[in-house]
Amino acid sequence: MEMRLNAASIWLLILSYGATIAQGERTRDKMYEPIGGASCFRRLNGTHQTGCSSTYSGSVGVLHLINVEADLEFLLTSPPSPPYAPMIPPHLFTRNNLMRLKEAGPKNISVVLLINRTNQMKQFSHELNCPNQYSGLNSSSETCDASNPAKNWNPWGTGLLHEDFPFPIYYIADLDQVTKLEKCFQDFNNHNYETHALRSLCAVEVKSFMSAAVNTEVCMRRTNFINNLGGSKYCDPLEGRNVYATLYPRKPAVENNVEAVHTNEKFILVSCRLDTTTMFDGVGLGAMDSLMGFAVFTHVAYLLKQLLPPQSKDLHNVLFVTFNGESYDYIGSQRLVYDMEKLQFPTESTGTPPIAFDNIEFMLDIGTLDDISNIKLHALNGTTLAQQILERLNNYAKSPRYGFNLNIQSEMSAHLPPTSAQSFLRRDPNFNALILNARPTNKYYHSIYDDVDNVDFTYANTSKDFTQLTEVNDFKSLKPDSLQMKVRNVSSIVAMALYQTITGKEYTGTKVVNPLMADEFLYCFLQSADCPLFKAASYPGSQLTNLPPMRYISVLGGSQESSGYTYRLLGYLLSQLQPDIHRDNCTDLPLHYFAGFNNIGECRLTTQNYSHALSPAFLIDGYDWSSGMYSTWTESTWSQFSARIFLRPSNVHQVTTLSVGIVVLIISFCLVYIISSRSEVLFEDLPASNAASPRPTAC
Repeated sequence: MEMRLNAASIWLLILSYGATIAQGERTRDKMYEPIGGASCFRRLNGTHQTGCSSTYSGSVGVLHLINVEADLEFLLTSPPSPPYAPMIPPHLFTRNNLMRLKEAGPKNISVVLLINRTNQMKQFSHELNCPNQYSGLNSSSETCDASNPAKNWNPWGTGLLHEDFPFPIYYIADLDQVTKLEKCFQDFNNHNYETHALRSLCAVEVKSFMSAAVNTEVCMRRTNFINNLGGSKYCDPLEGRNVYATLYPRKPAVENNVEAVHTNEKFILVSCRLDTTTMFDGVGLGAMDSLMGFAVFTHVAYLLKQLLPPQSKDLHNVLFVTFNGESYDYIGSQRLVYDMEKLQFPTESTGTPPIAFDNIEFMLDIGTLDDISNIKLHALNGTTLAQQILERLNNYAKSPRYGFNLNIQSEMSAHLPPTSAQSFLRRDPNFNALILNARPTNKYYHSIYDDVDNVDFTYANTSKDFTQLTEVNDFKSLKPDSLQMKVRNVSSIVAMALYQTITGKEYTGTKVVNPLMADEFLYCFLQSADCPLFKAASYPGSQLTNLPPMRYISVLGGSQESSGYTYRLLGYLLSQLQPDIHRDNCTDLPLHYFAGFNNIGECRLTTQNYSHALSPAFLIDGYDWSSGMYSTWTESTWSQFSARIFLRPSNVHQVTTLSVGIVVLIISFCLVYIISSRSEVLFEDLPASNAASPRPTAC
């Protein structure tokens, strides 16, 4: 009987505990309401930390809507119930306003919310006026003059991406969530400001605590400290993968001398930037920033593959490379230069001989193409090669046969765009590097609003075979001034000029890039990875996400989906069909099995591969982190990002609650003491628990 009572008591306690937890969760759900969004986070380099962080337990601030710049004065001049969390629309998210909030400090400002009200927004770029100014060819004003908008590469830049803020900044894109915040502000905060300290107010709590601090040197030392037995990591180097492919398959290395360079092997290096960046985690497509150059690069590669014969010993090979991490002091191109100097590119595992600088005839780097109809060919020096390539480009750009109607200008000076070619020129100013770049017109460079709308892209969705080249006059399904047609025109011009350079013969055909491939390419990278082009370049039956791939370089273990899609895409477009090889035998590289346009599967001989995009600074023992020789960017670790709104009680309410709690605690101690000291009097009639039972007198 006693065991049954004990078991019942245990079950009663368990049920009571579960009910308490459930009741607690329901109470919490009534008190707090989550807010979805993206947080600013912390990055570090050799000398500074940039970005944002909340306090360890989360930062709390009273909501205050900023409609006009004058609304900031309320927060900056003795606000009644600090700290506050201003809700700022993009057109007021300026350097001047953010720096004023920063100077007010966490005492008055604990959180900043960027709300997605874009109706008055005219520009929004967080990058510097001179991106990567101190890691290129030189840091002088010849390359880029930040004080002169006509001489810098991002006239609309605010530099906020490179500032360090003492409070978290949280971006809220969902307009329903924004409306919820505004309603909470109107209902509880937007009246009787003088009584803010006396009543409950609508507030937000943001958790985005960053583990790293000071700079990369301090952070890496803490991470690598020998007594760090817990294995805690405070930061990780920015790290990703470059993707490269060759026009023709390369000959294998000599078996007993894999490090020997084939001096008679010559390449034209064609490159572009793969990555982009923004201030907020997981948001930003870099549509005009780098995707336009990437699109032209891809279509140049495909058109050359279609126009040139499958293989010829007399022709130069072409090395196509997409560099990752270029937004952060040219991580990918710096690493390739470093590996080529040490004869470690490609790696021995590829079975091909290393490529040295002497193997490179010249480099054509496709930069940012903001205004795709106003392109310049840049070079450090006005060489014969530069003049020759310029003439060939304009020969096709101005030809009435093709009707492209473009005029490619030139600039031969140290005023070079911030592209990957600067890593090669920094090593050797005499290196033959040419840069194809447009004048800057992107008012949303390196920001969350460099998206589909910024490039005015409309998906045609024709379902036609985009893998076939088209005749120059065949563009009935697309408008002549559409983005797809602009990509077609520039890609065809560049491919034709390279065709003439490789073969020594002028291109006289009428086949050009298919604008429908440009249509599919842009749709894949701007709207959905579940698209016909990515499906064709994937294994049959692959399940693809309906979100576009993120192109931020990230860290080891982070998302590298953009590199993965690029790897498959270059493999598919630059490969040779192997119709006689069955699917079961098409398993080992360089053979690769693709779905193809018809999704029936096809075996192809590919040339694509990865190379490491990790700065050499993290490979060199005893590297001087402040030297500026290599990129030193790292990303802080964090545990979670979250935001929620609730009613924050007034200061008077909080003090009263604390006081009542203290009084109750004191009274409880007094009662316990009195009862304990008078227990003999209060409980004198109760028998002692250890009293002996009376001896029985009979059976």
